[in-house]
Amino acid sequence: MEINDILLANSKAKGKRPYFFEDPAVERVLNITMAVAGELAVLHERLDTIERLLDAKGILSRADIEAYRPDPTSEEERQRWHAAYIARILRIVQQEMEAIRDENPENNRTMDEVADELENI
Repeated sequence: MEINDILLANSKAKGKRPYFFEDPAVERVLNITMAVAGELAVLHERLDTIERLLDAKGILSRADIEAYRPDPTSEEERQRWHAAYIARILRIVQQEMEAIRDENPENNRTMDEVADELENI
């Protein structure tokens, strides 16, 4: 069974989203940045804990970690995780696209069209 990472990352609270800036593009960038910052902070803490425990117990040094190169299976698993991660980060863009689609079906655009628009901001 294949998992659609964008759909899984699309959970949202009920009610209207609070906005703090007049420009919706700035708001989107801030939301994406804060999602990345939150993910990175949690990852850093967990990784630091694991590295310290492994080093303290003499199981694996930090130099061993730096020298590691993943095998093809590990690399594929990392790529799948990466896709899910990007879906979580871009959740706000997906939700806004769905809201636009639902409110104005005549204005539906493809992901490529939206990406082009975002590049021009």
